[in-house]
Amino acid sequence: MNGLPDVTALAKILADPTRAQLIDQLLDGRAHTLLELTRAAGVTPQTGTYHLQRLMAQDIVVQTQSGRHHYFALQSPQVAAAFEALSGLAPQKPVQRLSQKGPAADMAYCRTCYDHLAGTVGVALCESLQRQGWLVVAQHRFAVTEAGRQALAQRLDLDWTVLARQKRQLTVRCLDWSQRRYHLGGAVGHAIFAALLTREAVVRTASRSVAVTAAGRSVLEGLGVAASALVR
Repeated sequence: MNGLPDVTALAKILADPTRAQLIDQLLDGRAHTLLELTRAAGVTPQTGTYHLQRLMAQDIVVQTQSGRHHYFALQSPQVAAAFEALSGLAPQKPVQRLSQKGPAADMAYCRTCYDHLAGTVGVALCESLQRQGWLVVAQHRFAVTEAGRQALAQRLDLDWTVLARQKRQLTVRCLDWSQRRYHLGGAVGHAIFAALLTREAVVRTASRSVAVTAAGRSVLEGLGVAASALVR
């Protein structure tokens, strides 16, 4: 019989700044090579390997191989959601250098939270879905209404039969660390983000940041997002 979860052991793993940086890079929802991760974290491959092994030992990160290349990714969407929730509780670091202001503003405006949209745009989209009655809160969880299913299938080609087969929650009420309000995660949040990428309404930029294109403004406004929420 197992005892209580060892939160202290997990806290020790997360207390290292290098490991925190590695996890932040992986919160873009993609798999990365060791070289990509260590360059972004500013450490040597040897140091990065050590820290990634510590994270894999705790089932936070998984390693896969494709040909000669090894890739690292977060273990699951649930792991990503847990770290995003922790980010909402943690104090935000002050921006001390001018070179940090642009990237920080980009992240706050629109970014990935693992495989769905977060930041100002992500929260605005989530709230617009609720205003139109496409998304409701039931027992502290999001649920897509029948009107929402029809609207999202029509406007973004979401296939609800395919979504229902996925072995993950359809919707996750994810607390946004920069806005301190909720954005939409889960299979539906990912499907919306994927549809916006396919339509080139949004594009990935540096790290986790996402940019809204000129055409994307029209697409998002068509989903009920106020134009003022899309202004940088």
